Amino acid sequence: MNNPLSLSVRIAEGFLSKEEAILSLEDVAQLSKEAGYDALCMRASQIGVQSPRSEVTAASQWLRSEDIPVTMVTGDFDIVYNNENGPGCLHRITPYLDLAQHLGCQLIRVAIKTHDDITPVQKAADEALERGISLVHQCHTLSLFETVESCVETAQRIDRKNFGIIYEPANLEICGQPYVGEVFDRLLPWLKNVYLQNQILKEDGAVTLNTWCRGPIGFDLIPVHAPGGIDFPAVFEELQRVGYQGPITVHQSAQPGASPLQTAMQSAQYLRTLMS
Repeated sequence: MNNPLSLSVRIAEGFLSKEEAILSLEDVAQLSKEAGYDALCMRASQIGVQSPRSEVTAASQWLRSEDIPVTMVTGDFDIVYNNENGPGCLHRITPYLDLAQHLGCQLIRVAIKTHDDITPVQKAADEALERGISLVHQCHTLSLFETVESCVETAQRIDRKNFGIIYEPANLEICGQPYVGEVFDRLLPWLKNVYLQNQILKEDGAVTLNTWCRGPIGFDLIPVHAPGGIDFPAVFEELQRVGYQGPITVHQSAQPGASPLQTAMQSAQYLRTLMS
């Protein structure tokens, strides 16, 4: 597989505190190169629509000078937190398109919570199409993309060629959904990015996420390379089977007791073996 391996700048965030970065953009970008990644996945903790234009310009120029592409941008904190204000981006998509163009990326993550968001996302996608940009939504709890069925149904209703889905096995598992097998065939028409993080489901887990389909679910976060969690070999077999050619993104914060560099490097080394 020759897919670009992308590192989310979430590596420089805490799991429950996603607004304050513990590393500068320059540091996290250099870390990604040292750890063996091809690109960065940008979030508002580093650069977002709230950032002054001068900062965006300087960041984009520096990333280009260092030959570090950006695979996707999540432009504000409401999208990151997946809260009730997340779909606000759909009603003012122009700043997000400007940000993506400055960073040279063609994917923007958005949030869709209710069927009332369908028309706004269609209009936003139409505007994005004029710039060659696609809007994408993560398989995520508390959204219209919790289950495989709702992912397909919502994407069909949106019906825009530049709208896609970020496949994310951990959130699918939390929602009691299959994450290998037929799910790939069903999501393939919209598959534009892959997010990878690892977990073990436990009733008394250190983290609990609420879901619409199953209620609260507990789990422990574990390193991407650790056994006993997501079946990543099976995931990569499926990605190869369907011929997926988009980015593969490590979407996980640093593990307790490990530095961001250690976490990023161990994840990259493990995933490179699966990609080969």
